[in-house]
Amino acid sequence: MSLTVFLFPFLYKKRSADKFTELKPERIMDTIIRLEARISERFPESGLLRVCGEFRELAVESGKLALHLARPIWPVRAVTFASAFLLIALVIWAFGQLPGHFKVGPNGVVDVLQTMESLINELIFLGLALYFLINLETRLKRQSALKALHQLRSIAHVVDMHQLTKDPAHVMGDFTGTKASPQRNLTRPQLARYLDYCSEMQALVSKIAALFAQNMEDPVVLAAVNDLETLTQGLSQKVWQKIMILDLSEPGY
Repeated sequence: MSLTVFLFPFLYKKRSADKFTELKPERIMDTIIRLEARISERFPESGLLRVCGEFRELAVESGKLALHLARPIWPVRAVTFASAFLLIALVIWAFGQLPGHFKVGPNGVVDVLQTMESLINELIFLGLALYFLINLETRLKRQSALKALHQLRSIAHVVDMHQLTKDPAHVMGDFTGTKASPQRNLTRPQLARYLDYCSEMQALVSKIAALFAQNMEDPVVLAAVNDLETLTQGLSQKVWQKIMILDLSEPGY
């Protein structure tokens, strides 16, 4: 066993397709399609069904994008390597020209100091240029990933909007509404299933977002994925509070 394999075993470990070490986009998509079918069977005219359909389309696009971002962008890398090579070659050529421009004399030290100061400034600018080029691919991938995560965050809030008016109080006893009260015609079992579907969709939103964290090591993207997971967990927790109220208030509990 080589030293590199010993120090970094996970980079060289062969992964089997049967191992549960990573999320598989196709399995997540199967779950989303099944959830959409379940919602269609119970609530064919609901807005939640249309939201799930839009989420399915967004999940397909996000899954493809996550896999695409896991691969190198070779045109960007080629331009980066070529530009970095030219900048380094320019610096080496400039150093090679220095001896021919100085002569030993009373002003030689002053000229060397002035040249060194200018050279240091130029090296700083060249270093910044190299840093920009080296991180260009990461920034391009980050921009695409953050845009997809923003769309997933929006769909999570839309799902939460559909459960806001699903109040367990109207199926727990006498409930007097007003003219401005939303229409509530779900039975206790239907309301429980509706809320459960909302919770499942929130969980699937976080799983689609996790595909970007799985395929990228950008700390900005990882932080955005963690924030989205925290958001969906908080929204799902509100839904489960309603489900628990329904369970605890059921006659004979």
